Amino acid sequence: MSLQQRPKADYRSADDRAHDQRGDVPAPGKLWVLTADEAFARVLALPGHGQDLEEIELLTDAGSRADDADLRRDAYGRRAGGDLRSGGNITASAGETALHQEAALFANRVAQWLAEAHQKGRFTALRIAAAPRFLGLLRKALTTAVAQVVIDDCPLDLVKLNRRELTLKLFPAGEPVAHRPA
Repeated sequence: MSLQQRPKADYRSADDRAHDQRGDVPAPGKLWVLTADEAFARVLALPGHGQDLEEIELLTDAGSRADDADLRRDAYGRRAGGDLRSGGNITASAGETALHQEAALFANRVAQWLAEAHQKGRFTALRIAAAPRFLGLLRKALTTAVAQVVIDDCPLDLVKLNRRELTLKLFPAGEPVAHRPA
């Protein structure tokens, strides 16, 4: 009995697959890469085929660099409004909620910055590599126009890689088309 090998699942959107089939390649400098986490968002551009990414902008969230203890210090043990009869724990961490809200505000700020840059025609394609939790917040915050030019996003925290490492990770063969890093 032989095992049939199943084709690899392609979880990309129909637009992403169509983009690959058409072979669309953005003009030099018009493909941007966003690497982000809850504290930093780096925007870089691919100047041309086989070249290293170039820094465009660094956005930071001052609140995320504040001492987390300030947000958590008195947060533990607050009542969450649950029913004791259900057997669940009725305490919750208000500090985690505050950190999440701070990250959501930063995601909105990054999305707004991208929307303004896109409206000015500064980029025509965008690849996103962001820490998983922040990527979810960012997806929700992106405008429709920006979301339509996202050719790839991956839940990886690559914000601390240097430009060369980032280029090699996202464009291993120097190609400017979508590639999901491993």
